[in-house]
Amino acid sequence: MPFFSGKCLSTAKLVGKTAIITGCNTGIGKETVLDFYKRGAKVIMACRSLDKAEEAKSDIEERCKDLKDTGNIVLAKCDLASLKSVREFAENILNTEPQVNILVNNAGVMMCPKTETEDGFEMQFGTNHLAHFLLTMLLLPRIRNSKPARIVTVSSRAHIRYGINFDDLNYKKRRYNAAEAYSQSKLANVLFSRELAAKLKEHNIEGVNTYSLHPGVVQTELGRHFNETLFWGARKIIGFMLYPFMKSVELGAQTTIYCAVDEKCANETGLYYADCVPTNTSAKAEKDENCKKLWDMSVELVKLGDYNPFTAPDPGVKNN
Repeated sequence: MPFFSGKCLSTAKLVGKTAIITGCNTGIGKETVLDFYKRGAKVIMACRSLDKAEEAKSDIEERCKDLKDTGNIVLAKCDLASLKSVREFAENILNTEPQVNILVNNAGVMMCPKTETEDGFEMQFGTNHLAHFLLTMLLLPRIRNSKPARIVTVSSRAHIRYGINFDDLNYKKRRYNAAEAYSQSKLANVLFSRELAAKLKEHNIEGVNTYSLHPGVVQTELGRHFNETLFWGARKIIGFMLYPFMKSVELGAQTTIYCAVDEKCANETGLYYADCVPTNTSAKAEKDENCKKLWDMSVELVKLGDYNPFTAPDPGVKNN
């Protein structure tokens, strides 16, 4: 049992609400789907593998078969290593879903070998940050019309270890370091969430709140690349050393769930959480100029052009 294990104690129901969760066929994402489903939400599982998502959905439904007032789980293809896939997923949501009340940017890759996304971005930065940035921007007109709404981005305490290299975000000029690249992508998550809150305020948009968080050191598959990027046997050794401090997936999902549903943080926005309470970030994450610079570069990298998600009209549902 970890020393610090904040738990979401809210009994809030999500009947009539729609939630989207990325990368949720396993780990804390799957646990978040389970929680929202129990609360009565329509949960859209945005996953790269529909086969694995189907397995997760069946398992959740089987575990909840004796519960009343459960929600509905919908599967949708979304590969965050492809901006084309993200755009197609977002278009599908806008065409079919009248509301998006909760968006959980949960999916992530951790300390993988040097690889690139379909669009040529360093895999961790492209998947963990840029894909979620684009997804949020494309869905924002619908989210604005679904108030009160919350946008929750899963970061990591690892964001404090390194900085963000604006001159070489994608490791084209410097030697690749898997841990540094992961830290950079998680710092980007915090900067994005903070700047999104600031921009919503600038545009006088109330009722849409943003949150970033550290879930804790959790027993998940995220460390599957350790043997490749560190040394053979690293995954087993690190797992053994960290075991006393590790959370179960149920506990690891609690801060995500807290930020998404709890009444206590309903009027908070742009903050960073751990163990279900706001906590300090690094000095780099607190710099407004870093937030703004990353935002402007992200707009350019994902090719948003003149599209302004804060003023763009909601296109409306085309297919019911």
